Amino acid sequence: MTIPFTDHFGNSCHLFNIHRSHRHTVVHSHVEIETMDPPQLPESLGARAWKPLNEEAASPRNWEFLAPSQFARSNTLLAAFCEAKGIRRGRDPLKALLKLSKTLHAEFSYEPGRTAVDSPIDHILKTGMGVCQDYTHVMIAIARSWGVPSRYVSGYLHRDDFPGEQASAGATHAWAEFLLPELGWTGIDPTNDTLADHRHIGVAVGRDYADAAPTRGVVVGGGTSRLDVSVMIWDVAEGVPTPALHEERSSFFEFGTTVSKGPDGARQQ
Repeated sequence: MTIPFTDHFGNSCHLFNIHRSHRHTVVHSHVEIETMDPPQLPESLGARAWKPLNEEAASPRNWEFLAPSQFARSNTLLAAFCEAKGIRRGRDPLKALLKLSKTLHAEFSYEPGRTAVDSPIDHILKTGMGVCQDYTHVMIAIARSWGVPSRYVSGYLHRDDFPGEQASAGATHAWAEFLLPELGWTGIDPTNDTLADHRHIGVAVGRDYADAAPTRGVVVGGGTSRLDVSVMIWDVAEGVPTPALHEERSSFFEFGTTVSKGPDGARQQ
């Protein structure tokens, strides 16, 4: 029996418990959705857009998306990175965010397995290598320092073989949304330097990955655990999907350890 509920961020969740010894737990989820491209953005919001943006940011409902969070927070390493790369708040918030996405896409290398779900942004800032989760946390931390309410989106990317697409086939994906005047929450994917479009399938939002992990659980007791995950994403019009299997092997769990499924392939989980 599962218990459905809506969390603090408006995400639909399902909770279940197994209060007995068991060897296998299988969870199936099948969802059919309709996606579309976002409305075309204006070329610019103009310098005057900062005033209504600051007013919107002052609302208590947006405070959580401006404050530092577990994985998206400013520090001296981020400040040094911004200084070295000439990253500054521009006269126009939309242009500044799009330029920031382009800079992160150019400066970082997409390398699955280089970081883990609990890696701070320091890792990608030091090595220049990481995955979508890392790109997104860095972009959110910078945007919040500019006063732009920013939230993390966990979901999937339907590969369309666009030039330069960076996401492991069949793995989860992450990008960010920014609250902008007249536009509302606007999705930007720094990993692929693109707006969130018909390929992006959002599942949950939060301050960072800690709030929007696709699955999370607690194992009580000894022994070992292994998580096998099969993800299939396809266009209904294209016919039969091709499954992408990701296997996660986990070591001994201490009492109360949280287990979560992260983005970009098995070694990232």
